[in-house]
Amino acid sequence: METARVLVAADKFKGSLTAVEVAERVTAGLRRVVPGLAVETLPVADGGDGTVAAAVAAGFERREARVTGPLGDPVTAAYALRGDTAVVEMAEASGLQHLPDGVFAPLTATTYGSGELLKAALEAGATTIVFGVGGSATTDGGAGMLAALGARFLDARGKPVAPGGGPLAELAEADLSGLDPRLADVDLILASDVDNPLTGPKGAPEVYGRQKGASEEDIAVLDAALTHYASILGPDTAALPGAGAAGGIGYGALVALGARFRPGIEVMLDVLGFAPALARATLVVTGEGSLDEQTLHGKAPAGVASAARAAGIEVVAVCGRLALPPEALEKAGIRRAYALADLEPDPAVSMAQAGPLLERAAESIARDFLAG
Repeated sequence: METARVLVAADKFKGSLTAVEVAERVTAGLRRVVPGLAVETLPVADGGDGTVAAAVAAGFERREARVTGPLGDPVTAAYALRGDTAVVEMAEASGLQHLPDGVFAPLTATTYGSGELLKAALEAGATTIVFGVGGSATTDGGAGMLAALGARFLDARGKPVAPGGGPLAELAEADLSGLDPRLADVDLILASDVDNPLTGPKGAPEVYGRQKGASEEDIAVLDAALTHYASILGPDTAALPGAGAAGGIGYGALVALGARFRPGIEVMLDVLGFAPALARATLVVTGEGSLDEQTLHGKAPAGVASAARAAGIEVVAVCGRLALPPEALEKAGIRRAYALADLEPDPAVSMAQAGPLLERAAESIARDFLAG
């Protein structure tokens, strides 16, 4: 009989456990039922927050830089480096985590720090940059990022436009001639779990603006300002998949930096070395905080399950909350899902006790799929 070897390739449980902690807890629960079980852990991410942490867990070196946060204040942001490949996460510089509780700046938040973080990767010698975009506090179309990399955005008086998406309504001229020349020799991969266009009913302001504090009026202002911005930089690119990612930073990367868009989980599985780890496994455990409709559209567990199914390896999932019927799980390639909510129905208690509950869920996996 083949010796069981489990690969734990799960994303974070947002608000309670990092992807690394999820892997540790699942491993502990499995081994409580099957002592000495061979377990390999590969924390994963889909380009959003947690992407750098996943790369570091896979052996990349963590680097830090002081950059401009979304409100203009200095923040410390991390990126990951291995050889000449860097993993840069825009949320590290321009993410919602840098906003004080209850403070939003939908019209003026800037991606300038994301550009500074890309520049730090260039300084470190990176020639391949995986640019994970998600979890942003910004809706500036990547104008701040481009400004940090040498672009100039001027109003009708020849003055620089103010930071943020709202002031782009005043844009008269975009001068990209000063962009860092090293970018021409870099393979920049835009890694995202969303494929929205820049503007319109499915665009960045309409779909994601509210979670960044935008009112209905703000959304209209931002959509008009980004439409105007794109009319100057290149309207055709605005409709490309990924242009609307992270408040339109995807558009800035596509139109001005020569980036190529790929689904974030596909990129990260390549970068993290998932294929060889999968080849060693007899069972895969994936998961994230909430398994729901969004999971099926490019989130980490769907990517892991798809790759594992193609290799003929069984997949089970762990999650805090399960909002998918069995047939949807089966279609995604997930044999069964184990939800913490089934062990503790109170969401607040479940989040606070996520670690011990996850170990109990992993014990159930071991009994159902590994014991005997």
